[in-house]
Amino acid sequence: MSKNKSGSLDRGRRSFIAQAGLIYGAFGIATAAGAADEHEEAEVSPAEDLMREHGVLKRILLVYRESLRRLDSGGELPPEAIRDSAEIIRSFIEDYHEKLEEDHLFPRFRKANRLVDLVDVLLAQHQAGRGLTDTALQLATLESLKNADDRRMLAQCLRQFIRMYEPHEAREDTVLFPAFRQIVSPHEYGALGEEFEEIEHGRFGEDGFDMMVERVEAIEKKLDIYELSQFTPKA
Repeated sequence: MSKNKSGSLDRGRRSFIAQAGLIYGAFGIATAAGAADEHEEAEVSPAEDLMREHGVLKRILLVYRESLRRLDSGGELPPEAIRDSAEIIRSFIEDYHEKLEEDHLFPRFRKANRLVDLVDVLLAQHQAGRGLTDTALQLATLESLKNADDRRMLAQCLRQFIRMYEPHEAREDTVLFPAFRQIVSPHEYGALGEEFEEIEHGRFGEDGFDMMVERVEAIEKKLDIYELSQFTPKA
């Protein structure tokens, strides 16, 4: 083989290797960018985080409504259904979810002078809700459920809690949370999402939300209200 032909082959191989490296590098960059995009899309925004916690609250309200039906009709009600539900409300909703709103949302609305009247009402309802939860925890015993006066008091407590929190969470989902994005910068909004997640993991662990959902499911099954199809109207 001549020297010129050999040199031409070497240059061809070098060119091929260089081009392959460029293609591989571009593919690697694209893959990394795609992974980064997926990570960014997987992040939960502050509003989404708070609204899915409202989903836990909604399911507890369903438990309370079924418990109330049994109290009013004289039906059997396992006290642990009320106690476990009230403990979830206390730890996950009042001491965590509402604390996020009180520490991170309400002050920013006051500073921006936006929806201040609504924030005042929401805060007052948080405080009233804690009093109702105290009553539910106090009366969630077998002895209280055997006492007619205690049953009536517990029924009134659950009725007041449901009546207050159904419009409470609806107003937050449709008014407060959408407006929150308008009063903070995109950077601050994203940073709060990460902060909320860190607080949740610090209090409840990496799977805290899933753990709470599983606890609610266990209560629903105890009361035979877990199957979603039973709520479909019969033709």
